[in-house]
Amino acid sequence: MRFLTDSKTLWLATGVGAVLVLASLAGWILKHRVKNDAGRATVANLNARIKAWWVMCLVFFLAMLTGGVGSLILFGLLSFWALREFITLTPTRRGDHRSLFWVFFVITPLQYVLVGLHKYGLAIILIPVYAFLFIPTRSALAGDPERFLERNAKIQWGLMICVYCVSHAPSLLGLEIPGYEGRNALLLFFLVAVDQVSDVLQYVWGKTLGRHRIAPSISPNKTWEGFLGGAVCAALLGTALWWVTPFKPWQALGMSLVIVIAGFAGGLTMSAIKRDRGVKDYGSLIEGHGGVLDRIDSLCFAAPLFYHLTRYYFAVR
Repeated sequence: MRFLTDSKTLWLATGVGAVLVLASLAGWILKHRVKNDAGRATVANLNARIKAWWVMCLVFFLAMLTGGVGSLILFGLLSFWALREFITLTPTRRGDHRSLFWVFFVITPLQYVLVGLHKYGLAIILIPVYAFLFIPTRSALAGDPERFLERNAKIQWGLMICVYCVSHAPSLLGLEIPGYEGRNALLLFFLVAVDQVSDVLQYVWGKTLGRHRIAPSISPNKTWEGFLGGAVCAALLGTALWWVTPFKPWQALGMSLVIVIAGFAGGLTMSAIKRDRGVKDYGSLIEGHGGVLDRIDSLCFAAPLFYHLTRYYFAVR
Protein backbone atom coordinates (compact mmCIF):
# COMPACT_ATOMS: atom_id res chain seq x y z
CA MET A 1 0.00 0.00 0.00
CA ARG A 2 1.43 3.37 -1.02
CA PHE A 3 0.43 4.79 2.37
CA LEU A 4 3.56 3.18 3.82
CA THR A 5 5.95 5.19 1.64
CA ASP A 6 3.89 8.24 0.70
CA SER A 7 5.51 11.47 1.93
CA LYS A 8 2.04 12.80 2.70
CA THR A 9 1.79 10.23 5.46
CA LEU A 10 4.86 11.69 7.16
CA TRP A 11 3.44 15.20 6.90
CA LEU A 12 0.12 14.10 8.38
CA ALA A 13 1.76 12.18 11.22
CA THR A 14 4.02 15.14 11.97
CA GLY A 15 1.09 17.54 11.94
CA VAL A 16 -1.00 15.37 14.28
CA GLY A 17 2.00 14.92 16.59
CA ALA A 18 2.62 18.67 16.67
CA VAL A 19 -0.99 19.39 17.58
CA LEU A 20 -0.88 16.82 20.38
CA VAL A 21 2.37 18.26 21.73
CA LEU A 22 0.88 21.77 21.75
CA ALA A 23 -2.29 20.49 23.42
CA SER A 24 -0.25 18.68 26.08
CA LEU A 25 1.81 21.82 26.70
CA ALA A 26 -1.33 23.94 27.01
CA GLY A 27 -2.81 21.40 29.43
CA TRP A 28 0.34 21.45 31.55
CA ILE A 29 0.31 25.26 31.71
CA LEU A 30 -3.38 25.37 32.65
CA LYS A 31 -2.84 22.73 35.32
CA HIS A 32 -0.31 24.95 37.09
CA ARG A 33 -2.19 28.23 36.62
CA VAL A 34 -5.82 27.43 37.38
CA LYS A 35 -6.50 27.75 41.11
CA ASN A 36 -10.26 27.32 41.68
CA ASP A 37 -11.79 23.85 42.13
CA ALA A 38 -14.18 24.09 39.17
CA GLY A 39 -11.36 25.15 36.87
CA ARG A 40 -9.11 22.37 38.10
CA ALA A 41 -11.81 19.80 37.42
CA THR A 42 -12.23 21.09 33.87
CA VAL A 43 -8.46 21.09 33.26
CA ALA A 44 -8.12 17.58 34.70
CA ASN A 45 -10.79 16.37 32.29
CA LEU A 46 -9.05 18.16 29.42
CA ASN A 47 -5.70 16.56 30.24
CA ALA A 48 -7.31 13.13 30.52
CA ARG A 49 -8.79 13.64 27.06
CA ILE A 50 -5.42 14.71 25.65
CA LYS A 51 -3.69 11.62 27.08
CA ALA A 52 -6.39 9.44 25.57
CA TRP A 53 -5.93 11.16 22.21
CA TRP A 54 -2.23 10.28 22.25
CA VAL A 55 -3.11 6.61 22.60
CA MET A 56 -5.99 6.71 20.08
CA CYS A 57 -3.92 8.49 17.42
CA LEU A 58 -1.01 6.08 17.88
CA VAL A 59 -3.29 3.05 17.54
CA PHE A 60 -5.01 4.54 14.49
CA PHE A 61 -1.74 5.29 12.67
CA LEU A 62 -0.31 1.86 13.49
CA ALA A 63 -3.46 0.24 12.11
CA MET A 64 -3.19 2.22 8.88
CA LEU A 65 0.51 1.46 8.54
CA THR A 66 -0.23 -2.26 8.63
CA GLY A 67 -2.51 -1.79 5.64
CA GLY A 68 -6.08 -2.89 5.10
CA VAL A 69 -5.92 -5.84 7.52
CA GLY A 70 -4.89 -3.65 10.45
CA SER A 71 -7.64 -1.14 9.76
CA LEU A 72 -10.24 -3.90 9.44
CA ILE A 73 -9.18 -5.42 12.75
CA LEU A 74 -9.23 -2.02 14.46
CA PHE A 75 -12.70 -1.06 13.26
CA GLY A 76 -13.95 -4.60 13.82
CA LEU A 77 -12.86 -4.40 17.45
CA LEU A 78 -14.39 -0.94 17.78
CA SER A 79 -17.69 -2.28 16.44
CA PHE A 80 -17.60 -5.28 18.76
CA TRP A 81 -16.91 -3.18 21.85
CA ALA A 82 -19.38 -0.44 20.91
CA LEU A 83 -22.08 -3.08 20.36
CA ARG A 84 -21.24 -4.59 23.74
CA GLU A 85 -21.69 -1.19 25.39
CA PHE A 86 -24.97 -0.64 23.57
CA ILE A 87 -26.42 -4.04 24.46
CA THR A 88 -25.33 -3.58 28.08
CA LEU A 89 -27.54 -0.49 28.32
CA THR A 90 -30.52 -2.23 26.73
CA PRO A 91 -31.40 -5.17 29.01
CA THR A 92 -32.15 -8.45 27.28
CA ARG A 93 -33.82 -11.67 28.36
CA ARG A 94 -32.66 -15.27 28.38
CA GLY A 95 -34.46 -15.84 25.07
CA ASP A 96 -32.12 -13.31 23.38
CA HIS A 97 -28.84 -14.97 24.34
CA ARG A 98 -28.55 -17.20 21.28
CA SER A 99 -29.52 -14.35 18.97
CA LEU A 100 -26.79 -12.24 20.58
CA PHE A 101 -24.29 -15.05 20.06
CA TRP A 102 -25.01 -14.88 16.32
CA VAL A 103 -24.82 -11.08 16.37
CA PHE A 104 -21.46 -10.86 18.14
CA PHE A 105 -19.61 -13.93 16.89
CA VAL A 106 -21.01 -14.59 13.42
CA ILE A 107 -22.67 -11.55 11.84
CA THR A 108 -20.21 -8.91 13.09
CA PRO A 109 -17.02 -10.70 11.96
CA LEU A 110 -18.69 -11.79 8.72
CA GLN A 111 -19.52 -8.17 7.91
CA TYR A 112 -15.86 -7.21 8.23
CA VAL A 113 -14.69 -10.25 6.27
CA LEU A 114 -16.94 -9.17 3.40
CA VAL A 115 -15.60 -5.61 3.66
CA GLY A 116 -12.03 -6.93 3.60
CA LEU A 117 -12.78 -9.03 0.52
CA HIS A 118 -14.40 -5.99 -1.14
CA LYS A 119 -17.68 -7.86 -1.59
CA TYR A 120 -19.69 -4.65 -1.77
CA GLY A 121 -22.91 -6.23 -3.01
CA LEU A 122 -23.21 -8.65 -0.09
CA ALA A 123 -21.68 -6.41 2.60
CA ILE A 124 -24.25 -3.71 1.87
CA ILE A 125 -27.23 -6.03 2.45
CA LEU A 126 -25.97 -8.61 4.96
CA ILE A 127 -27.20 -6.74 8.05
CA PRO A 128 -30.18 -4.69 6.80
CA VAL A 129 -31.67 -7.67 4.92
CA TYR A 130 -30.40 -11.09 6.00
CA ALA A 131 -29.59 -10.31 9.65
CA PHE A 132 -32.78 -8.27 9.88
CA LEU A 133 -34.81 -11.36 8.98
CA PHE A 134 -32.68 -13.92 10.82
CA ILE A 135 -32.40 -12.31 14.27
CA PRO A 136 -36.12 -12.11 15.12
CA THR A 137 -36.62 -15.62 13.74
CA ARG A 138 -33.90 -16.94 16.02
CA SER A 139 -35.44 -15.05 18.97
CA ALA A 140 -38.89 -16.45 18.19
CA LEU A 141 -37.49 -20.00 18.26
CA ALA A 142 -36.43 -19.35 21.86
CA GLY A 143 -40.14 -19.23 22.74
CA ASP A 144 -40.16 -16.01 24.79
CA PRO A 145 -42.83 -13.52 23.54
CA GLU A 146 -42.50 -10.99 26.38
CA ARG A 147 -41.55 -7.54 24.97
CA PHE A 148 -40.53 -9.39 21.79
CA LEU A 149 -40.72 -6.39 19.45
CA GLU A 150 -38.90 -4.08 21.86
CA ARG A 151 -36.10 -6.57 22.52
CA ASN A 152 -35.47 -7.31 18.86
CA ALA A 153 -35.68 -3.66 17.87
CA LYS A 154 -32.87 -2.89 20.34
CA ILE A 155 -30.68 -5.65 18.97
CA GLN A 156 -31.36 -4.60 15.36
CA TRP A 157 -30.65 -0.95 16.14
CA GLY A 158 -27.38 -1.75 17.90
CA LEU A 159 -26.23 -3.98 15.03
CA MET A 160 -27.05 -1.34 12.43
CA ILE A 161 -25.36 1.53 14.28
CA CYS A 162 -22.34 -0.17 15.82
CA VAL A 163 -21.47 -2.65 13.06
CA TYR A 164 -23.13 -1.82 9.76
CA CYS A 165 -22.60 1.94 9.88
CA VAL A 166 -19.09 1.80 11.34
CA SER A 167 -17.99 -0.80 8.76
CA HIS A 168 -18.39 1.84 6.07
CA ALA A 169 -15.22 3.54 7.32
CA PRO A 170 -12.77 0.73 6.41
CA SER A 171 -14.89 0.06 3.30
CA LEU A 172 -13.24 3.20 1.89
CA LEU A 173 -10.08 1.13 1.46
CA GLY A 174 -11.79 -0.98 -1.20
CA LEU A 175 -12.91 1.84 -3.48
CA GLU A 176 -11.34 2.08 -6.94
CA ILE A 177 -10.79 5.78 -7.55
CA PRO A 178 -9.05 6.71 -10.82
CA GLY A 179 -5.70 8.39 -10.22
CA TYR A 180 -5.86 7.63 -6.49
CA GLU A 181 -4.68 4.03 -6.46
CA GLY A 182 -2.92 2.86 -3.29
CA ARG A 183 -3.82 5.96 -1.26
CA ASN A 184 -7.25 5.06 0.08
CA ALA A 185 -5.89 4.99 3.63
CA LEU A 186 -5.50 8.76 3.34
CA LEU A 187 -9.20 8.99 2.53
CA LEU A 188 -9.95 7.08 5.73
CA PHE A 189 -7.69 9.49 7.60
CA PHE A 190 -9.60 12.43 6.10
CA LEU A 191 -12.94 11.05 7.30
CA VAL A 192 -11.74 10.30 10.83
CA ALA A 193 -9.77 13.55 11.16
CA VAL A 194 -12.62 15.85 10.12
CA ASP A 195 -15.16 13.91 12.18
CA GLN A 196 -13.09 13.82 15.37
CA VAL A 197 -11.76 17.37 15.09
CA SER A 198 -15.33 18.56 14.67
CA ASP A 199 -16.26 16.78 17.91
CA VAL A 200 -13.31 18.22 19.81
CA LEU A 201 -13.75 21.78 18.55
CA GLN A 202 -17.51 21.75 19.17
CA TYR A 203 -16.63 20.84 22.76
CA VAL A 204 -13.99 23.59 23.00
CA TRP A 205 -16.14 26.28 21.39
CA GLY A 206 -19.10 25.23 23.50
CA LYS A 207 -17.08 25.46 26.73
CA THR A 208 -15.64 28.81 25.67
CA LEU A 209 -18.54 30.69 24.09
CA GLY A 210 -21.55 28.39 24.38
CA ARG A 211 -24.71 30.16 25.53
CA HIS A 212 -27.68 28.87 23.54
CA ARG A 213 -28.36 25.17 24.01
CA ILE A 214 -29.64 23.17 21.06
CA ALA A 215 -31.48 20.40 22.91
CA PRO A 216 -31.01 20.84 26.68
CA SER A 217 -32.92 17.72 27.68
CA ILE A 218 -30.92 15.55 25.26
CA SER A 219 -27.38 16.95 25.40
CA PRO A 220 -26.94 19.91 27.79
CA ASN A 221 -23.41 20.63 26.55
CA LYS A 222 -24.32 21.04 22.88
CA THR A 223 -24.79 24.72 22.00
CA TRP A 224 -25.33 26.58 18.75
CA GLU A 225 -22.09 28.51 19.30
CA GLY A 226 -20.18 25.27 19.86
CA PHE A 227 -21.72 23.55 16.85
CA LEU A 228 -21.16 26.46 14.46
CA GLY A 229 -17.63 27.17 15.71
CA GLY A 230 -16.60 23.51 15.54
CA ALA A 231 -18.33 22.98 12.20
CA VAL A 232 -16.62 25.94 10.53
CA CYS A 233 -13.18 25.01 11.88
CA ALA A 234 -13.53 21.34 10.93
CA ALA A 235 -14.79 22.25 7.45
CA LEU A 236 -11.80 24.56 6.97
CA LEU A 237 -9.48 21.79 8.12
CA GLY A 238 -11.07 19.41 5.63
CA THR A 239 -10.66 21.96 2.86
CA ALA A 240 -7.00 22.43 3.81
CA LEU A 241 -6.52 18.65 3.56
CA TRP A 242 -7.87 18.42 0.01
CA TRP A 243 -4.38 17.44 -1.19
CA VAL A 244 -4.61 14.04 0.55
CA THR A 245 -7.94 13.23 -1.11
CA PRO A 246 -9.20 12.76 -4.68
CA PHE A 247 -11.30 15.91 -4.17
CA LYS A 248 -10.81 19.44 -5.39
CA PRO A 249 -10.75 22.09 -2.62
CA TRP A 250 -14.43 23.00 -3.02
CA GLN A 251 -15.36 19.32 -3.07
CA ALA A 252 -13.34 18.71 0.09
CA LEU A 253 -15.26 21.57 1.71
CA GLY A 254 -18.60 20.03 0.71
CA MET A 255 -17.60 16.57 1.92
CA SER A 256 -16.34 18.05 5.19
CA LEU A 257 -19.68 19.74 5.79
CA VAL A 258 -21.45 16.42 5.17
CA ILE A 259 -19.19 14.73 7.74
CA VAL A 260 -19.70 17.53 10.27
CA ILE A 261 -23.49 17.69 9.97
CA ALA A 262 -23.92 13.90 9.93
CA GLY A 263 -21.54 13.60 12.88
CA PHE A 264 -23.53 16.15 14.85
CA ALA A 265 -26.72 14.22 14.12
CA GLY A 266 -25.05 11.02 15.31
CA GLY A 267 -23.83 12.55 18.54
CA LEU A 268 -27.24 14.04 19.31
CA THR A 269 -29.11 10.82 18.49
CA MET A 270 -26.83 8.63 20.59
CA SER A 271 -27.09 11.13 23.46
CA ALA A 272 -30.88 10.77 23.32
CA ILE A 273 -30.46 7.02 23.86
CA LYS A 274 -28.21 7.65 26.88
CA ARG A 275 -30.73 10.04 28.37
CA ASP A 276 -33.46 7.46 27.82
CA ARG A 277 -31.38 4.89 29.72
CA GLY A 278 -30.47 7.40 32.45
CA VAL A 279 -26.68 7.28 32.01
CA LYS A 280 -24.02 9.86 31.20
CA ASP A 281 -21.73 7.62 29.12
CA TYR A 282 -21.95 4.32 27.29
CA GLY A 283 -18.87 3.06 29.12
CA SER A 284 -15.62 4.02 30.83
CA LEU A 285 -12.94 2.40 28.67
CA ILE A 286 -11.44 5.69 27.40
CA GLU A 287 -10.42 8.06 30.17
CA GLY A 288 -12.03 11.48 29.80
CA HIS A 289 -14.20 10.33 26.90
CA GLY A 290 -16.41 7.59 28.35
CA GLY A 291 -16.84 4.44 26.28
CA VAL A 292 -15.95 3.51 22.71
CA LEU A 293 -19.44 4.37 21.52
CA ASP A 294 -19.17 7.81 23.13
CA ARG A 295 -16.09 8.42 20.98
CA ILE A 296 -17.40 7.08 17.66
CA ASP A 297 -21.08 8.10 17.91
CA SER A 298 -20.57 10.83 15.32
CA LEU A 299 -18.61 8.47 13.03
CA CYS A 300 -21.55 6.04 13.06
CA PHE A 301 -23.62 8.57 11.10
CA ALA A 302 -20.85 10.22 9.10
CA ALA A 303 -19.13 7.09 7.70
CA PRO A 304 -22.03 5.73 5.59
CA LEU A 305 -22.85 9.10 4.03
CA PHE A 306 -19.22 9.88 3.26
CA TYR A 307 -18.63 6.41 1.81
CA HIS A 308 -21.63 6.42 -0.49
CA LEU A 309 -21.05 9.98 -1.74
CA THR A 310 -17.41 9.13 -2.48
CA ARG A 311 -18.36 5.88 -4.20
CA TYR A 312 -21.12 7.45 -6.26
CA TYR A 313 -19.25 10.55 -7.48
CA PHE A 314 -15.55 9.55 -7.50
CA ALA A 315 -15.11 5.78 -7.63
CA VAL A 316 -15.46 3.21 -10.38
CA ARG A 317 -18.78 1.40 -9.89
